[in-house]
Amino acid sequence: MNEILKEAIKIQEEIVDIRRKIHREPELGFEETKTSELVKKYLGSLGIETRTIAKTGIVGTIYGNGQKTIAIRADMDALPIQEENDLPYASAVPGKMHACGHDVHTAIALGAAKLISNMKDKLDGNVKFIFQPAEETTGGAKPMLDAGAFDNPKVDAIIGLHVDPDLNVGQIGYTFGKAYASSDMFDINVIGKSSHGAEPHKSVDPIAISANIINMIQTVVSRESNPLEPLVITIGSIEGGYARNVIASKVRMSGIIRMLNEENRDKITKRVEDIAKNTAEAMGGKAEFNRVEGYPCLINDSIMIDIMKRSAASIVGDSNVISVLPTLGVEDFAYYLKKVPGCFYKLGCGNKEKGIDKPIHNNMFDVDENCIPYGIAIHVLTAINYLKNDSKDAVKQKRMLKNMLNYSDSL
Repeated sequence: MNEILKEAIKIQEEIVDIRRKIHREPELGFEETKTSELVKKYLGSLGIETRTIAKTGIVGTIYGNGQKTIAIRADMDALPIQEENDLPYASAVPGKMHACGHDVHTAIALGAAKLISNMKDKLDGNVKFIFQPAEETTGGAKPMLDAGAFDNPKVDAIIGLHVDPDLNVGQIGYTFGKAYASSDMFDINVIGKSSHGAEPHKSVDPIAISANIINMIQTVVSRESNPLEPLVITIGSIEGGYARNVIASKVRMSGIIRMLNEENRDKITKRVEDIAKNTAEAMGGKAEFNRVEGYPCLINDSIMIDIMKRSAASIVGDSNVISVLPTLGVEDFAYYLKKVPGCFYKLGCGNKEKGIDKPIHNNMFDVDENCIPYGIAIHVLTAINYLKNDSKDAVKQKRMLKNMLNYSDSL
């Protein structure tokens, strides 16, 4: 068994207790005061320098013997979901639940901090721990960056994980390149003219206009985008009218665009806006369009993925390090990857034999806590290997391969 995994197993009970405490007291985005205080106190007990930024975010730094700095990120917020699990550590806060595993992410990062603090004299650089708020809502990553999370010392690379119930405990999932989608939310107000239902010729029916807008928007997916580049446009809510025999004056609808082609975000969003406005105008009405820009596409760095893969393989074995498909879900870890190279991987937490197979954001979501030592060990070993100049070796290998390919093309 890998020595770092052995050390992680030794502290498993302690870290599981922390996870359960966080799980019992879930807090929503930018409200994570108890969780933030727990994190700060635990890091302080390890002699780790900390600071509070972005309202409830915590940054802790372990200083080693080199100039490079790698960051380990964990998100802390819960979801507005009523937990239905019958567990001794189930949420004690009505209407709030850690249904996405952020309690596990936070506990794993604290476990990694403990192991790394015990070996800081041997580190070839620094390790910064970023505990961020509000991943589930408006996104805490950008406020953390704006507040200087990557400064003093400057961060050179970053890693993070997300528990995945579709993978068994002991399995690790990775995706090269584009791993999570970008998102753009939008609202459309369709303005028509009201009349009695018996006199439709005196109206401009915004419900009929809206139906045509919805149908036309889907042609952007089916006829205007490359079918090999994933794109979904969803109208998630529509509201209009108040009586069966009255033609309404206004319809409101809201939707979201998710895609893996970051370069086409503005183009696709503009097409949706044009369709809404032009369709409404063609039918005698008017459409107002408002875009709310969401998270960017999460793009993993290939060198950092390679370092994580080698680290994970030495802990769980090559056969348990699995390539997984990208998802059209979103993740604000993407903001960090716009600043520095890094990787975001998936930690298997499922166990069907124990009945632990509910998807994230489900009111009966749970994890097999035996996944926790694996997450700790992989975080720790990936950080060590990055700081040991594995990244420089990988860069050299990548450049050599590129030069070889260029040479062969010239023959």
